[in-house]
Amino acid sequence: MIQWRRQQRDLCEGFFAGDAREWMEPWMREADQLLEDEALIESVYEAQARRHPESRRRGRPQTPAEVTLRLALLKHIRNWTFEETEREVRANLVYREFTRIGGGKVPDAKTMARLVQALGPGVVEQMHQRVVGVAREKKVVQGRKMRVDTTVVETNIHYPTDSSLMGDGMRVLTRVMKKITAVVGEAGTRLRDRMRTARRRVLEVALASRSKGEQREEKLKEGYRRVLRVTRQVVHQARRFSEEIRKGVKRARTRNQQKVVRSLGQQLEQMTELVRRVIRQARARVFGGETRVEGKLVSLFEPTTEVIRKGKASKPTEFGKMVKIQEAENQIITGYQVYAQRPSDSDLLVAAVETHQQQLGRVPDLVAADAGFYSAQNERDVQQRGVKRVSIPSRNTKSAQRRQLHKQRWFRKGQKWRTGSEGRISVLKRRHGLNRCRYHGDEGIQRWVGFGVIADNLINIGRFLAQTNTG
Repeated sequence: MIQWRRQQRDLCEGFFAGDAREWMEPWMREADQLLEDEALIESVYEAQARRHPESRRRGRPQTPAEVTLRLALLKHIRNWTFEETEREVRANLVYREFTRIGGGKVPDAKTMARLVQALGPGVVEQMHQRVVGVAREKKVVQGRKMRVDTTVVETNIHYPTDSSLMGDGMRVLTRVMKKITAVVGEAGTRLRDRMRTARRRVLEVALASRSKGEQREEKLKEGYRRVLRVTRQVVHQARRFSEEIRKGVKRARTRNQQKVVRSLGQQLEQMTELVRRVIRQARARVFGGETRVEGKLVSLFEPTTEVIRKGKASKPTEFGKMVKIQEAENQIITGYQVYAQRPSDSDLLVAAVETHQQQLGRVPDLVAADAGFYSAQNERDVQQRGVKRVSIPSRNTKSAQRRQLHKQRWFRKGQKWRTGSEGRISVLKRRHGLNRCRYHGDEGIQRWVGFGVIADNLINIGRFLAQTNTG
């Protein structure tokens, strides 16, 4: 049964609750009051209610919606894992008071993971909109200025090579087939474990790739031939397992065990198809010389990961998803977006202005961005929507009129303010973990980015209000 808040607090909590609030950082005291907002708690409450049809009326009491909200945000504010969050909250009176757990039992790491997973991307976006709405109500942000930039949030994968991907696939397929054999016994095709050979073949490719001399390419091709041969053998065996599960040859004794076997069979089919894609792209690259394969797969566990090159000297190639971050005054992030496929920056400017208008109820007077967002059509479109000044440099400055515009004082001040968006992205990555997503899947990366943005907004809103109240 779900709850809004804890129904009853222990008597002993009254002795430390007041002191704990005094020990909070100034921004945390302001954020603590902001999170009392009923709209925020209601969004979490409704998400918890959708987990089971009778969650509102029946079952054991769940972690209250208010506690779930505060635990999730504290985790991303401090960039902790679920295990670290459990340990820190359990041992710290300030965090116990901030999360409204008080003297109660702290949910364990697995429980917290399930609670946060129930908050889908739509709920997190709703929470972000409400936090921006509160910032607007408290005069933290007016919406006179807007800056926008893009970055890459990497997925949690190892550096991809075709040989390592085939090694991952063989390991997963063999593990699933072992689980099936443990349930159904020796019926049908007998499992042959080829993992010892697979590890040796993958190691041979790795050593050949590091070798030098005229024989390097031939050694590499021979190593891939051997890896491909073993991989195809494992895939063929997995396909026979899948067919025998569908035909009923591999069958469990009980109904519950049969459900487990069907689920494992589905995993086997999904992973088999991914490994076959890796085989095709490895053959095309190594033996066909095709380095640009359409829909290239760089991870079996995060198959939608994109290969993105943004021209950075320190990291020329990144593996993840493109994310747009737009801000208004006082470093408040008013909008974010995780893209399924990388768009061109120039296609995002008009939509960013529209999002700004929806969130803050007005069109910004100044829009600032880097040269990637520039096009003459974009500039005309945002000016027609009411933007007075557009501080976006053009890479083509042959026009004397354009060069003169770039030298104007308001344009240079807009570009100086725009550079703060790079600093904001750096803070999101260092302080809130947006350098690498630890959640799984497309929905996971949307939740990860959303929580990081909300956490950063809470800190900046809290600091502004604390400074205003003190002043």
